[in-house]
Amino acid sequence: MNPQANLIFIISLLLGTTITISSNHWIMAWTGLEINTLAILPLISKSHHPRAIEAATKYFLTQSAASALVLFSSMTNAWHTGQWDITQLTHPTSSLILTSAIAMKLGLVPFHFWFPEVLQGSPLTTGLLLSTIMKLPPIALLYMTSHSLNPTLLTTLAILSTALGGWMGLNQTQIRKVLAFSSISHLGWMAVIIVYNPKLTLLNFYLYAMMTATIFLTLNTIKVLKLSTLMTAWTKIPSLNAMLLLTLLSLAGLPPLTGFLPKWLIIQELTKQDMAPAATLISLLSLLSLFFYLRLAYCTTITLPPHTTNHMKQWRTNKSTSTMIAILTTMSIMLLPISPMILTIV
Repeated sequence: MNPQANLIFIISLLLGTTITISSNHWIMAWTGLEINTLAILPLISKSHHPRAIEAATKYFLTQSAASALVLFSSMTNAWHTGQWDITQLTHPTSSLILTSAIAMKLGLVPFHFWFPEVLQGSPLTTGLLLSTIMKLPPIALLYMTSHSLNPTLLTTLAILSTALGGWMGLNQTQIRKVLAFSSISHLGWMAVIIVYNPKLTLLNFYLYAMMTATIFLTLNTIKVLKLSTLMTAWTKIPSLNAMLLLTLLSLAGLPPLTGFLPKWLIIQELTKQDMAPAATLISLLSLLSLFFYLRLAYCTTITLPPHTTNHMKQWRTNKSTSTMIAILTTMSIMLLPISPMILTIV
């Protein structure tokens, strides 16, 4: 793709995200979401492969439907209350429609079918954008309307997302699909707490985005898309593979790594809100996703594929790892000890 065109699309993405996050009026928020959708489409379909075109089409149709629902929800609310302010979403039907629209935008169960397919058809760098920055505007809208959302509906969506995200990721061999189901599972954790403590949702999202960025950038460096190629990639940059193992375990939420922090705080908050059964259920369901993280981690560092033929190992590269990956990896692994300071900032 032409570098100038690429730059325009990236700037449009940042612009759309900024407009949505900083707006008070529903029409402006909707405009930001539309700019985002239109800017990411060329980035998804830039390889001109049939699967990439299919992914872009699926993404466009889903996001268009979700945007129409956002507009419909805000118009219904304005009709009943005379308010176009995002924080004044008080009508129950509008809240319900908005929750469905945002769930569709994010890929929460039962509106999750598009996300693994789109991620599988996109390049790794676009997949990184889809998993992180594209989820920020919908989460910001949920954050601004959190006081008027239906807790029962969100808890149901969250538990279903964690269950299906873990369950459907178990038999995947494509790493991008595994990361898509991982994303769905993490969104469940964010959705369950949004009504009770919206700041925790944002903290969870920031840490999730950081760890996912680390994994996508690492995979992009070692040029790996499937589990079978991941098994033989350790000869390229062994130190980076060792760090990938730790980042995957951090994304799984194992102590004493960074990923344990949001899970710990969410379980604590749910228990305070007398929702111990929901906390227990969502914790048990996250064990499903722990299984495929461990599978990825095992393939990353420990195994070679079992066969009798002589296998070609990949040449070790001499190029140094980028500073960005080094910083992100360190933060993805080592932030738990400074959690009191993180909590004072948040």
